[in-house]
Amino acid sequence: MRLRALAKINLGLDIIRKREDGYHEVRMIMQTIQMYDVLDIRKSEVPGISLTTNLPYIPTDERNLVYKAAKLLMDEFGITEGISVNLEKFIPVAAGMAGGSSDAAAAFVGVNRLFELGLSEEELMKRAVKVGADVPYCIMRGTALAEGIGEKLTRLPQVPHCFVLVGKPGINVSTKLAYENLNLAGISHHPNIDGMMEDIRREDLYGMVSKMENVFEPGIIGKYPVIQEIKNLMEANGALKAMMSGSGPTVFGIFDDEEKLETAAAVLRESRLAKTVFATEVYNRNGGNTNDK
Repeated sequence: MRLRALAKINLGLDIIRKREDGYHEVRMIMQTIQMYDVLDIRKSEVPGISLTTNLPYIPTDERNLVYKAAKLLMDEFGITEGISVNLEKFIPVAAGMAGGSSDAAAAFVGVNRLFELGLSEEELMKRAVKVGADVPYCIMRGTALAEGIGEKLTRLPQVPHCFVLVGKPGINVSTKLAYENLNLAGISHHPNIDGMMEDIRREDLYGMVSKMENVFEPGIIGKYPVIQEIKNLMEANGALKAMMSGSGPTVFGIFDDEEKLETAAAVLRESRLAKTVFATEVYNRNGGNTNDK
């Protein structure tokens, strides 16, 4: 079984408050894009989980979210057969694109299908939050409002069709660092998440894009000015708007024209500002192949 684990971008990201348990309350609009890792999963005669990957620095034991997700289901259902999993990474690591969470989501879906456990999407999502806050969304996919710590999800209508340019500089930013550089009390202006949702419902791409904001940006750009340089380059070359995704450092630009997208991608590659440059489009849940979970 070969499964696609799709990346996400945050069209809007707001942090409401810090909770007593140390987690932060968020309000985010999440969007899946056509950029993905590939998970090859099959039954094995050898008990347990064997995980391999194309990147030598990625752990292949219980520190890996794919391993955790598979083990959670296999333990719960008393599966004694083994599985072998090969993970081919393409989504940049520590990039604010939920690559690890999406890989875990694919593992949940794969084990559920491989052993015919019969769990619904909702039942998988309930278990997925134990592995990570973004994992339930990565099972759901599409366009969604995420609240709580990211696990409270409300499906939204599909965003208007548009093209996406992804540019990740050669730096990694941990979510922990992003929160450390976030001055919550100093946020005088919060993204208009409700307004964005209304624009999505009205299929108003330009209205939605005009409201795109990420409260993590000022703190992270202060440490890594290259993020601003990539944003400026994308917007100078046809992006309706460019913004950092999640806790960064990946920047994405939204385009309404494929030719402009390709031109901007060529300019970004030439600039050497980004280590990863990828031109793609938003994922349409209704038009996608459900076998490519």
